[in-house]
Amino acid sequence: MMMTKKTISNLLKGFALVGVLFMISSCEPRTEKIKLGYVLWDSEIASTHVVAAVIEDRLGEEVSLTAVDAGPMWMGVARGDFDAIVAAWLPTTHEAYLDQTADDIINLGPNLEGARLGWVVPSYVPVNSIDELNEYAEEFNEQIIGIDPGAGLMAASEKVMEDYELDNFRLVSGSDAAMTAALQRAIEREEWIVVTGWTPHWKFAAFDLKYLEDPKLSLGEEEHIATIVHPNLQTKAPEVFAFLDNFYWTPDDMAEVMMLIEDDMEPMDAARQWIAENPEKVNAWLQ
Repeated sequence: MMMTKKTISNLLKGFALVGVLFMISSCEPRTEKIKLGYVLWDSEIASTHVVAAVIEDRLGEEVSLTAVDAGPMWMGVARGDFDAIVAAWLPTTHEAYLDQTADDIINLGPNLEGARLGWVVPSYVPVNSIDELNEYAEEFNEQIIGIDPGAGLMAASEKVMEDYELDNFRLVSGSDAAMTAALQRAIEREEWIVVTGWTPHWKFAAFDLKYLEDPKLSLGEEEHIATIVHPNLQTKAPEVFAFLDNFYWTPDDMAEVMMLIEDDMEPMDAARQWIAENPEKVNAWLQ
């Protein structure tokens, strides 16, 4: 069939329009959210919201946040339900979870060093070591006040109970918030109390506390908090992957965000305030 110049011109215009539409559609922002999981520890609420705020405000990606227990958090990132977590306590607290998921995740290494687990008492309590506790079970109401039952710290605390033969005590599960509320009530009444604790945590700035010595090292030694990602993130959102690989801050940085939240600021607002006050550190994460 012979085509006229007008027909050819119209076809070319049509091809050009298709090309423009293709270019526009290929430049549209990805609508799939970056999915972050975290545990409801004050430390991890702080770090996860800082990361989420950077991803949204500086990288232009939407973020979905989901709070879960430690086990589902690790399994979620291994399955791809989460793209990343910045709440992995290693090498001891979450060791079992890492062993279960190692083939399905990428460990980007520490995002904070100098973390610690332990059992904590108010400084006025004249007990300095876990191996002294059996002598004072009645004074402590025969309780160790813990956090959520799925936490690695609770599994480690069960080991403490066995290692030190604390048969006169029971480990009480609850939550981070319930633990700190019980601690505050006891301090206001100058009562004796033992709680599961970790650093960084705002309670060490708010109260005069001390760790009990752990001569058997049942709770391990110094830990770090690591960033764990699903392998697909590197192709799904390479800028986010690069940022998470660079994300690193100090316990003092984290404590500043935790204290803002403790002073009744919303976690995302606290994160954004800290980001605004620390531009050089944040810019380094994004290089």
